Formats: sequence, C-alpha cells, structure tokens
Amino acid sequence: MERARSGDKDAYGILVTSYEALAYRVAYAITKSESEAEDAAQDAFVKGYFALERFRAGAPFRPWILRIVANEAKNRRNAAARRPALELDAAADRASSETALSPEDAALAAERRVRLLAAVNGLRDDDRLVLTYRYFLDLSEAEMADVLGIARGTVKSRLSRALGRLREVYRGA
Repeated sequence: MERARSGDKDAYGILVTSYEALAYRVAYAITKSESEAEDAAQDAFVKGYFALERFRAGAPFRPWILRIVANEAKNRRNAAARRPALELDAAADRASSETALSPEDAALAAERRVRLLAAVNGLRDDDRLVLTYRYFLDLSEAEMADVLGIARGTVKSRLSRALGRLREVYRGA
C-alpha cells in the first residue's frame, strides 16, 4: 500500500488483483446486476487510486476500498432506480462434503438453499446487505463497520435484527 501511495502503479495493480473478486461481489450484492457490479467495482478502483493521498497510513486497505465500492454501487443502483431480487449462486458456495450426499439428500440440501436465498431476497435492502457482507462475503464486524461507515455496535444490532427478520421470512417461505 505504501508503494502504491508513492505512485507505484504496479503496486496498486497488485492490490486491485487481490481484491477485484471481492469488490465485484460487494457491488453485485448492492446493484444486483452483473454489468453494473463490474462497472461499479472498476470505477471504485479508479476512484481509490485517485484518492490514495487520503488513505490513512497503517489502516487496512480492504475496508477502505470496499467502502468506495459500496458507495459507487449504491450510487449506480439509485441512479438506475432498479430493485430486482438479489441472486446469489448457492451452488458455488456448496460445501465440498455435499458431493458425497445421496441424490435425495442433495436434492433436499438444494431445496433448502433455494428456500434460504428466497428468504434473503424477501428482506429489505439494508437487511440483505448486512447479511450478505457477513455470511456470503465473510466480512468481520470491524470490516463491516468500516465499509458501512457505522459503529461496530451498530453492526451487531443491525445484524441481529436482520437475522431475526430472516428467521420470520424463512418460516413463512
């Protein structure tokens, strides 16, 4: 990061390569559009490059760039005024142990995944975002606080409320 802040474009390129997949997933969770997510992530990295002088030395890069990505994605979503359902690929997150399941058990597991994703999609945007950050993108509470620009305690309460609402929706699904 220090090399990038000193103007080393190759060093910033390494950072981009390291975080581009995560940045895309964050943007996709917000925009719900592959093309918008790609554009938001790319634009966020460009904005991040031009904002390197504002990066606090010693701070972690990941939450900083993800906050830029999230803001860019929110701006794109709001500008497009689209609200399609969040579509996460549950099959890609399948545990490797599931390959040993019987056909019946595999079908039941797939059905549960579809039901869970439908329940997540039935939540309001704020709840869906905090759950996606924590459980689909595996961000820590501290990283979520940085990305969302809120206190860590607020992250805990939002996550708790979102899980409660998810339970209600899941039971009704």
